[in-house]
Formats: sequence, C-alpha cells, structure tokens
Amino acid sequence: MTKSLGDTAAELGGGHARHLAVRYLHDDVAPWLDGTWSEAVGRELFAATSQLVHLAGWMAQDEGNQDAAQQYYAHSFRLASEAGDAELAATALRGLAVQAIDLGFRPTAVRIAEECVDQAKHLDDSRSLAYYQATLANAAALDGDRRTATSSLAASQSAIERATGTPGESWASHYSIGRWAHESGMILARLGDHTSAQEHLHHALDIHGLDRRRTRAIVLADLGTVRLRQDDVDGALASWNDFLDCADGIRSVKVQDAVRDLRARLYRLRDVAGAGELDERAATLG
Repeated sequence: MTKSLGDTAAELGGGHARHLAVRYLHDDVAPWLDGTWSEAVGRELFAATSQLVHLAGWMAQDEGNQDAAQQYYAHSFRLASEAGDAELAATALRGLAVQAIDLGFRPTAVRIAEECVDQAKHLDDSRSLAYYQATLANAAALDGDRRTATSSLAASQSAIERATGTPGESWASHYSIGRWAHESGMILARLGDHTSAQEHLHHALDIHGLDRRRTRAIVLADLGTVRLRQDDVDGALASWNDFLDCADGIRSVKVQDAVRDLRARLYRLRDVAGAGELDERAATLG
C-alpha cells in the first residue's frame, strides 16, 4: 500500500492521495499495532508503519501542511527507533531536515542533517548514504558553509557512484543517480557554480531520465532558473515551457511555488518575445 500510494504521489503530487494514506493508516494499520504479535513480527510491523507514516508526512509537506508533516516525520522516527531500523530513522530525520531547509531554518537544518548522517553511519547501503550526505550538503550550502557543503557533496557523489544492483523497497534505497544529479545541481547553483549546476540538471533529465511527472516538472523549472542566471533567456523560456507541459494537474506546493517564481521572473522579461504567452499559460496553473 505504501508503494502504491507513493507511486501516485510521486506522479501527481502529495495533494492527490494523502487522505487515502491517512485513512488506511487509521482504519487498517492502527488496529494491527494494537494487536498481539511476536517480537520479530512487531519489528517488521513498526518498520512498515514507519514508512507509511513518513509517506504521509511527505504528502503533507508537498501539500503545504508543514505542521502535519513535522508531526508525521517525528512519529515515523519514533516508530523506526522502536523497530531498531537505523535507515528508516535516518530517513525520518532527513524529512525534518529538508523541511527546515525549505522553510529557511538554516542552523536547524544543518543540525538535523548532521544527526541524520550520524544515525546512518553504520549502514552499508550506498544509495542511502548518498541520500543523507546530499541533504547535509544542501543544508550547509543554505547556511553558507561552503567547506561542509563541498565535502558532503563529494561524499554523496562517491556513495552514489558505488551504488549497484536493483534498489530495495525502502524510501532511501530508491535514491537514483538521476535524483542525485538534480539535488546536486541545485546545491551547486546555491554555491554559485551555475555551469556545473546546468550540467547536473541535464544529466538528471537527458541521461538518467526522470519517469515521475512531478519530479521532472520541478527539474525543468529549476533548469530554467539556472539558465536565466547564465543569461540564456531563450533556453530559460524553453525549459519553462516544458515545465508547464509537465505541471498541469499536479497538486504539489513545490510545483505551485515554481509557477509563482516563474511568473515573477517573467515579469522582468515581459518585453522578450514569447514571455507574455508563457505567463498566460502559467496563470492558468497559479
């Protein structure tokens, strides 16, 4: 159920199916937690519930409900700790760290991201380690700590390049090279290296591919912004046009934020050919 609901949210945004996840959690999973089981089964049950609760938190965050997201992430961490699952506990902390990054709480983001990396220090899954190190790099870049951001990004790259085989079932194990390329590109953009940022975003889109419409839309929006910062106005408009093609019908606060950001930038470009038509398209999604 977590995978099915997560697939829907990844495609169409957290706002589409969160009520289904919450209802399933309360109506079906809660009675199981109140049941009787062996220690081994209990650990599996708590771990599976931690993943579902984390998904509910991600959905709430993607819907713009930050308070609910924080509560779900914290509860997911407690369930993972009860299950003795370090990866799930680290992933819950990562959710809190990303939330702090998005809200601009820089010291808090760094502190939680560091705890996330520490929680996972004994794991041997390269995808998970890359996932958490990239989060610390992102938080450090936001905080202006270039040294930590650079070293954590290098550690993340080293880990993702070691990742082999088929991804597992957990949230962190699905961290692909394409997702890494996108996140790394935006970290590099935050550090002022827009040329490398654009290369990473191209890798995410063209080489590794991104099969989730929500994710692809966000990367295209980011690519347009990076291109604009390099004075490539035509390239920015082309990326934003592709973004709007992907974004239609997606219920995600990140996509809505990208639409608002796009329209603000288009106002400055209002005398450029094609900018007005693009703004009219964006207005239908705003």
